[in-house]
Amino acid sequence: METLNLVAQYLPRLLYGAFLTLMVAVISFVLSFIVGMVMAQMRLSRLAWVRWLASAYSSVLRGVPELVWMLLLFYGIQMWLNQWIEFFGFGQIDINPFTAGVLVLTLIYGAYFTETIRGAIMAIPSGQLEAGIAYGMNKWQVFKRITFPLMMRFALPGIQNNWLALSKATAVVSIIGLEDVVRVAQQAGIVEHRSLLFNFLSAVVFLFLTVGSIALFRYLDRTYRKGIVEVRYE
Repeated sequence: METLNLVAQYLPRLLYGAFLTLMVAVISFVLSFIVGMVMAQMRLSRLAWVRWLASAYSSVLRGVPELVWMLLLFYGIQMWLNQWIEFFGFGQIDINPFTAGVLVLTLIYGAYFTETIRGAIMAIPSGQLEAGIAYGMNKWQVFKRITFPLMMRFALPGIQNNWLALSKATAVVSIIGLEDVVRVAQQAGIVEHRSLLFNFLSAVVFLFLTVGSIALFRYLDRTYRKGIVEVRYE
């Protein structure tokens, strides 16, 4: 009974923390997917310097852990920018934890989406795109009606893995002060001397997010695989 009362006492803060976690994950996912789409097109460009820029972005962002980038942006780069701004007599920049978390996760997972989407586009049979052009479609129509649906069919497994990794990486944002579910659970565990209980509750939140995400991606997979006949060998 005491445990239930304790959970009920912190439940509003835990739910709000879970909401912040979900918002960081969803916004970062949408933005990183857009970044990945742009960078994937650059990776497939005919211009060597454009391919080099996109490749350098992908390699550098994936080569450093999320925590390091988070601390680097929130503390290091922010202080460096403010020193220059102060030198020129302007007001200081104050990046809040939510914005910093979304920005860092967007840049990092945009690099992962770059490779996921690039591989999916390369898997599309060239004859499909040529048929669209021969039919009289412009570039936007070819992308909307052929490239994007076929790309999603090939990219969905990778997109799902990136989303699951990104949603769990949101826990890193608690390091810079965001009152997400991880930080709330840690603080409550310390105050009440019940770390196991509250950390378990935060783990349950991420588990529910994962289960719901898997169900959603199964629906998307069925949607984008319509019309495909699967051949099974026994």
